[in-house]
Amino acid sequence: MNFEFGEEQELLREQARGFLTNHCPPAAVRAVLDGDADHDAQLWEKIVEMGWTATVIPEEFGGLGLSYLELVVIAEELGRAVAPVPFSSSVYLATEALMACGSQEQKEKWLPMLATGEAIGTFALSEGNGRPSVKSLQTRFSGSGLSGRKLPVADGRAADFAVVVAGSDAGDGASWYLVELDQDGVSREAVRTLDFSRGHAVLEFDNAKAELLGGEGAGWGATERLLDRAAVLFAWEQVGLADAAMIQARDYAMGRYAFGRAIASYQAIKHKLANMYVKNTLARSNCYYGAWALNTDSAELPLAAATARVGAIKAAVFAAEENVQTHGGMGFTWEFDCQFYYRRAKLLGVNVGSEGYWQDRLITAYEQNNAA
Repeated sequence: MNFEFGEEQELLREQARGFLTNHCPPAAVRAVLDGDADHDAQLWEKIVEMGWTATVIPEEFGGLGLSYLELVVIAEELGRAVAPVPFSSSVYLATEALMACGSQEQKEKWLPMLATGEAIGTFALSEGNGRPSVKSLQTRFSGSGLSGRKLPVADGRAADFAVVVAGSDAGDGASWYLVELDQDGVSREAVRTLDFSRGHAVLEFDNAKAELLGGEGAGWGATERLLDRAAVLFAWEQVGLADAAMIQARDYAMGRYAFGRAIASYQAIKHKLANMYVKNTLARSNCYYGAWALNTDSAELPLAAATARVGAIKAAVFAAEENVQTHGGMGFTWEFDCQFYYRRAKLLGVNVGSEGYWQDRLITAYEQNNAA
């Protein structure tokens, strides 16, 4: 089976890489890191103009109706550039949630706005420390509104609406609710994470107006399916990041001289670079599997998503750490750009479940596939 991308995807990759090289240089990432903004608003506008937010949205809802193969290419290039934009929250999560479970009316209202960037969406699952579970959900919907607390919510301050996972007494114990965030019943407060080039927030709901998204008591199953789909896209971001960190380490090692020779010629540095390359290549192979399963809506998606996610977490974190080490003492300083990859790798490693969570999902999916 050939998992390689076709000519159209490779042309898109070339276009995306050129665009991000011009509009998202390290200086743009550093500006967000140094400032108070949650994301680079000008870069976000340009990404919207490129049509990336509309990639997989059906044409009937104002999208481009392209495949997920195009979207994973964009995801990889955004990861390579460490782009400080709310793309993952709005596209991988909110858009996917609406396409999966939204009513016709909800799709007609929100998908065109997501496609044009008029609206930014996010997904609110976690309620603090620990692995989210259906038993731990404290956010609830009563007859009059939604009440509870979600922490942390990626791009929670930038988003116009959130798909909120709330506890339920019906079905699988959870339901989804679509909540517009600009209302009196919602308060938002910024949360500082390791990577503050991406904004996060605490969302407090106090009898907030909300509408059911999908079936009552069908929210936990929908959450697991959504995370499988998003995991593949996040994994491609991580692969792009890992490759960029490796290349930065290689270029520095070839240009940095010690004792009259480039440090890239020393065996210790060669081993670092070789190990990065091996992990990145293995992760990319797993991501091809995930992209195929996502694009074909294969029954193997849970297995493919977990495989891609675990490999990508390992590769991204390892490459980011070894990049810092290759730069030596200067790699730890604020002035060097190594921190961009390190911060983002750590964030991406936990944003839709930690490595341990996805290892558990991988084992479960493997057992289910064997049982079948």
